[in-house]
Amino acid sequence: MSPLAIILTLALYVALLFVVAWRSARNVTAKSFFTGGRSTPRAVAAIAMVGAAMSGVTYISVPGSVATDGFSYLQTCMGFVVGYIIIAYILIPLYFRLGVVSLYEYLDHRFGIVAHRTGAWFFFISKIASASLRAYVICVVLQGLLYDVYDIPFAVNAAVMMSLVWLYTRRGGVRSVVWVEMLKTCIMITSIVLCIAYVVDALNMDISTAVASIRDSRYAEVFFFDNPLDGRYFWKQFLAGIFLVVAMTGLDQDMMQTMLSCRSRRDAQRSMMTSIVIQVAVITLFLTLGALLYMYVDSRNVAITRGDDLFGLVATQCGLPMVVGVAFILGLVASTYSSAGSALTALTTSLTLDILRSDKDGNIEHTRQWVHTLIAAMMTLIIITFHHVSTAGAITLIFTMASYTYGPLLGLFIFGLATRRRPNPRAIPIIALAAPTLSYIVATNSAVWLAGYTFSYDILILNTAITLLGLWLTSRKQMDK
Repeated sequence: MSPLAIILTLALYVALLFVVAWRSARNVTAKSFFTGGRSTPRAVAAIAMVGAAMSGVTYISVPGSVATDGFSYLQTCMGFVVGYIIIAYILIPLYFRLGVVSLYEYLDHRFGIVAHRTGAWFFFISKIASASLRAYVICVVLQGLLYDVYDIPFAVNAAVMMSLVWLYTRRGGVRSVVWVEMLKTCIMITSIVLCIAYVVDALNMDISTAVASIRDSRYAEVFFFDNPLDGRYFWKQFLAGIFLVVAMTGLDQDMMQTMLSCRSRRDAQRSMMTSIVIQVAVITLFLTLGALLYMYVDSRNVAITRGDDLFGLVATQCGLPMVVGVAFILGLVASTYSSAGSALTALTTSLTLDILRSDKDGNIEHTRQWVHTLIAAMMTLIIITFHHVSTAGAITLIFTMASYTYGPLLGLFIFGLATRRRPNPRAIPIIALAAPTLSYIVATNSAVWLAGYTFSYDILILNTAITLLGLWLTSRKQMDK
């Protein structure tokens, strides 16, 4: 695929992005920047939520994981379904009843300002790191496909991307994010279906033959019940999926801002449940594409050194029609820009309202503007820093990071919902730091201490349990008012 074709594809998407962002940003006020005006239609929210849950890292890493993990990711997705039910029928009613703009306002209602700020800081650190990592992975792909051709430094690549993200979110906020996420979902699904169709044709198959070939291949194994020590063991993946989605979606301002922009609690609940059905179908398509891509490179003796390189290499350099490369670039760029924009808006909301508490001093619009710019600059610097660090297996790294940073958040919310006790405010930050630290020590030594057992994403369960224990030991029963 030529650099000119890539540039034209990027220009087409960026133009479409700004048209959507401009139209959605009309009549946005300082308050509706954070809430979307509570006017998002149910169907739009459901489709946008699919896009919100899938970044550019999902786009390139899930197909690439098929060689080593088969379709085992569907075990985690089964946990996601249970997690979405918990979010829809426990957390969403809570958020709408309290009328929160930021999720972490609940911690203030339940435990006080220290817990509120502790939760907000853990979200901020986790989200800015994971969002920057997602953006970095895509910058690397674009660097190889385009920027290196013209000897343009990686720092310029990162700065251009984040400048465009900053520009399209600076006025519309959540409303722009929701409509851009919906656009991303449509582009991503279209690109995956197109790529599957062309790869099937290149393999001289029809759809039924392709399905049969995948079913009979070494890539198609879904369930792993045999070895509890295996990171792919069903119960580890399933339970981790529940905890991960409750933490990374239900307790994540970035993910939940779409649902909080719905017109009512019932609309938000229906959108959530519709969204997870679509998500499972889309992830199945990603895995199917991964299996087909590996069959394609096997048939042509193409060497793949990293799974994350698979999709991009085959789409742009292995003899498929140019439309496959265009579809890949469009899906990749759509995933990146919408995910980065969503994260930037959520981080702006949390820092402005939770940490700086600018809604209390009447200067919220000025503060929001400079916070928005500051976070965009921080993300640019973090992306450039990642360029000097090895980040193989990006989706695994993102979930692993989340398992440590979201554990204290999940513990605080569970403790607040399941008990009537109130922990010592001074102990909350200490517990929140100690839980992931102890979890890391256990995970690092578990093979020796636990007879060969190794932790995967299930380290989030241990992390949450340590947080709950600490909160219980430092708490007392809250008296009725």
